[in-house]
Amino acid sequence: MQQQHRSTDDYPVDEVVTDLPDDAVVGRDTHENAPAVVIRADRVQQVLSTLRSEAAFDHCSCVTAQEYADRFETVYHLASYDDRTRELSVVVPTTKDDPTSESAAPVYRTAEWHEREAYDLVGIEYEDHPDLRRILLPETWQGHPLSIEYDQTQPQIVPLRENANPLTDDHRAGPDTMHLNIGPHHPSTHGVLHLNVTLDGETVTDVEPDIGYIHRCEEQLCQSGTYRHQIMPYPDRWDWGGAGLLNEWAYARVIEDLTDIEVPEYAQVIRTMSAELSRILSHFLFTAMYALDVSGEFTATFMYGFRDRELVQDILEELTGQRMMFNYFRVGGVAWDIPEPREEFFEKIREFVDGLGPKLVEYHDLLTSNETFQLRCVDTGELPPTVAKRHGVTGPVARGSGIDYDLRRDDPYGYYDRLDWNVVTEAGCDNFSRVLVRLREIEESAAIIEQCVDLLADWPDDDRRLQANVPRTLKPSGECYRAIEGAKGELGIYIRADGTETPARFKIRGPSFSNLSALPAMAEGESVADLVATLGSIDAIMGEVDR
Repeated sequence: MQQQHRSTDDYPVDEVVTDLPDDAVVGRDTHENAPAVVIRADRVQQVLSTLRSEAAFDHCSCVTAQEYADRFETVYHLASYDDRTRELSVVVPTTKDDPTSESAAPVYRTAEWHEREAYDLVGIEYEDHPDLRRILLPETWQGHPLSIEYDQTQPQIVPLRENANPLTDDHRAGPDTMHLNIGPHHPSTHGVLHLNVTLDGETVTDVEPDIGYIHRCEEQLCQSGTYRHQIMPYPDRWDWGGAGLLNEWAYARVIEDLTDIEVPEYAQVIRTMSAELSRILSHFLFTAMYALDVSGEFTATFMYGFRDRELVQDILEELTGQRMMFNYFRVGGVAWDIPEPREEFFEKIREFVDGLGPKLVEYHDLLTSNETFQLRCVDTGELPPTVAKRHGVTGPVARGSGIDYDLRRDDPYGYYDRLDWNVVTEAGCDNFSRVLVRLREIEESAAIIEQCVDLLADWPDDDRRLQANVPRTLKPSGECYRAIEGAKGELGIYIRADGTETPARFKIRGPSFSNLSALPAMAEGESVADLVATLGSIDAIMGEVDR
């Protein structure tokens, strides 16, 4: 039976914290975006269970681990799928000599991967964790790279192990049981993803995503860069599918909140327009590649997808100077104005938007109306909304499971709340629904872009402010987690600022990381052929997963 909880309107966050058991709470704190409660490390499950069942905090959006001079700390960033503006940070400190905390995985399934990353990189142990082992680094790695005392010069000795059968001790092993490696270099994995798959005949009985092959230390790179100038070029590289402007906005939003910078309206409209062009760029790549995943051969859809991506890239290149790694947003605004002559640039965008309608009809004829495509996608890769929420799934994957959740509307930023557009959801909870969501989102993005172009074309010449008055050197203090609606879902960043020019902690919450963790729930019990279609429907970018 589903548990009942009080209405969020009648249960403000401060009251939620007050109602927590006194013997579990050891302090209160304030983050820039949310209140924070500090709890005992041995009462994590009790507190989080109460917050989830009684206070409607059903979304564990991110987990951040960090080390101070006197303690370790885990921060659970909680929110609600029904009301994204209700946020709470649950801070769990542990001692330096025994960094052990109770695991949140029994309460929020998405914490399983996040805590494995915290253990791997920082060194915090989590009791009752179902599978506490490294996730980004090999099991043989010595030390925890984000810990203060980590020795970067120590040798890494990797033993040569015999090629043992991984199913030797598996109780399911029988004459039809088989272990199959997919990736890490395989077209259907879209990059360096390795899947450990156990088959019973052609039925998937277990699948374990093995990630970390392209871990590039993006968080550490950002921690070594200055806030105003050196961090902004990095976000483009988290998602090489074209969603770079959305990623830039994620960083811009968190640092602007942390430093109380108000972006001019004109720059907000330009950001909104360019971000939606970037979203279309990403969705066209998904459409082209998914047609390849399902059919197994180069199709007209693949070629059409790249044809239409080129049109978007031409527009964004004219605006930003780059075709992929845009680096166009700035702290407080954008780098420069619409290219001259403005009327020709706007006409190019209008021509692209006006031509999308007939093209999308072709995509539907080739894909969603295709009987073979339907057989491969309808009722495969099923992800019920309750399971999706437990895994912290967001973006088109969540909306394809009927979850009406979109940060552009639910936690407004930019110019979205002053434009006419709709959040797209589909209730099928399968691979087919996720395709429909992305194709329909291209239409909504086009509607947003068209409105932005009309606004920019009529904007008074003397009010075209591109950037706020930002200090030459930023030295903020405080903690803040902020997120935007990226192409793949909720892209969040947590920054702990200590009054210097660089972050003390920079944590990236990539949506593909949580979305990919739901793959076993989606694929188990289905055929191995459906596994490829299901993996492709997640649209995971490994640069965003591994960071």
